[in-house]
Amino acid sequence: MFKIEEDMMYVVKYTGPFGFIKPWTAVRDEETFSQQFLTPSMVAGIERKLFPKLLKEEYGIYKIKRHRLSYSQISSQQEQTQPRGWNEKGRGANKEYSRPYAILTRGVLLNPVLFLAFDNKEDAEIAHKQHICLARNEDILYATEEIIEVSEAEFDTNEELFRGYELIFEKGEDSFMVGYNRLNNNKAMYGSLKVVGNPVRNNY
Repeated sequence: MFKIEEDMMYVVKYTGPFGFIKPWTAVRDEETFSQQFLTPSMVAGIERKLFPKLLKEEYGIYKIKRHRLSYSQISSQQEQTQPRGWNEKGRGANKEYSRPYAILTRGVLLNPVLFLAFDNKEDAEIAHKQHICLARNEDILYATEEIIEVSEAEFDTNEELFRGYELIFEKGEDSFMVGYNRLNNNKAMYGSLKVVGNPVRNNY
């Protein structure tokens, strides 16, 4: 009998102290909590950071085949904000302008762990030498350990190593809307959530 060889993936593991992914419905909410998955536009943005030549290409996800995100807990943190516009008060010499402050409470992922899977080792090696951001510039994650060579089947079944949330980019019966894609003419994005193991880690 012939043994059918499985297609292998090359997985890069990124970690950091915290990360925040703003829900697309929470632009002006007073209290927000991190999404627990990456949208298609986020993955495309991460991919273009790692491979700048893709900035010249039409929208699409070219290099990152799969991903998986987990964390240890969500911490509520306060952030002081100001609106862009100014409030005008009074007339003539008594005219005043002000920008009121507001307090935003946001839920931040502590100790996020993100796996990015690639079809070929060369792409994985390029990604492994760089840092990434989940959504905000200050939330930097660094590549750790060695590149992991693994089959897609093990990536989906090894609940200890590859636990986490993953949005499968598809539109079907189990899909839901996850936002509008600014990289693709503001088209609606859809996906179905895949959960492997316990995405909330007890250790870092």
